[in-house]
Amino acid sequence: MAELWRSYREEFPVTKNLIYLNHAAVAPLSRRCASAMQHLAQDAMDFGSYHYGNWMATYAGVRSSTAKLINARPEDIAITKNTSEGVAIVSTGFRWKPGDAMVAFTEEFPANLFPWRKLEEQGVEVRWLSIFDPPEKIDEAAKGARLLAISYVNYLNGHRVDLEQIGEICARHGCFYFVDAIQGMGAFPIDVEAAHIDALSADAHKWMLGPEGCAVLYVRQSKQDMVEPVQLGWTNFAHYTDYASRDMTLRPDAGRYEGGTLNTIGCYGVRAALDLLLEVGIDRIQPAVMALADQLAEGARAVGFELSGDRNSATASGIVSIRRPGITSECAAQMMVKHLKDNKIIAASRQGWVRFSPHFYNSPDDIERVVGVLRTVSGV
Repeated sequence: MAELWRSYREEFPVTKNLIYLNHAAVAPLSRRCASAMQHLAQDAMDFGSYHYGNWMATYAGVRSSTAKLINARPEDIAITKNTSEGVAIVSTGFRWKPGDAMVAFTEEFPANLFPWRKLEEQGVEVRWLSIFDPPEKIDEAAKGARLLAISYVNYLNGHRVDLEQIGEICARHGCFYFVDAIQGMGAFPIDVEAAHIDALSADAHKWMLGPEGCAVLYVRQSKQDMVEPVQLGWTNFAHYTDYASRDMTLRPDAGRYEGGTLNTIGCYGVRAALDLLLEVGIDRIQPAVMALADQLAEGARAVGFELSGDRNSATASGIVSIRRPGITSECAAQMMVKHLKDNKIIAASRQGWVRFSPHFYNSPDDIERVVGVLRTVSGV
């Protein structure tokens, strides 16, 4: 782990200013990511769209690098604005009928909860479960359900689900399997083939270490006709480069979900961020993130804090949420986050918890300093 963070720490100038443990919210940019966007800004200032071919190559690069990261085909990747847009594309594009059933989970972040609750107004039965329910209960709920939607990693307690186990259940029952991957993609492995994932959405600005406002949506080729593009623009269609064409045949790939001009400068940053992750390797990033999070969890517990949920190798993630026992107010969490910020440590307050989320370039010394500040707060 030490060799990994030492190899890449200089790639993240934020380390010279802060101990940044807030990747579950908004990540700082790497030098490569920022430089790629600066290059496009300078080029557009100097040449306008003269190098438009490079823009197209960058879009293709985002799709290709995303595909490598999740074992997918580039043709099955759409570029979107954010995770929520991907969720909305699937939830509204599915051809729902009154009496249909789906499976969703109560602990979800609102982006992966409200769209499914809205379906209840259309007569869809939403079978609400907990992310902590055993596989047998998920199996039972998936019987006769048309879709199951779940987050890879929970935004608050960091609980990481077994994608392949749930995927096997969905495949066996013919249930469309949708994953909100934003809190895991970039730090933990995802294999859409091994997990039988039919659609996946994730924004770049968290664990993928990219900019805000640019995301990816994966939809399996064999399932694309099940998810109809509802928000239509000029680029959803196969002949979109022929401005005189009035043929509304959809694009034969996930590009059918792209309704117009893309966030080009964001795509430059995302491509650089993804390529950095691929260079480092998720197989090396995961143990580094887990070790740092475990170190933080153990240190916080040792100085008197409680954790939101138990950590174990099967279900833990890079998210560690803590609070002082008996103190559950959001105000208390915000005050602690401010105290940490005053000490150049960046975390987040979430529903009365203080949430930390280190990435692979953070060091064990960073974590030790955080635990030292927590010790002064707890009085231990």
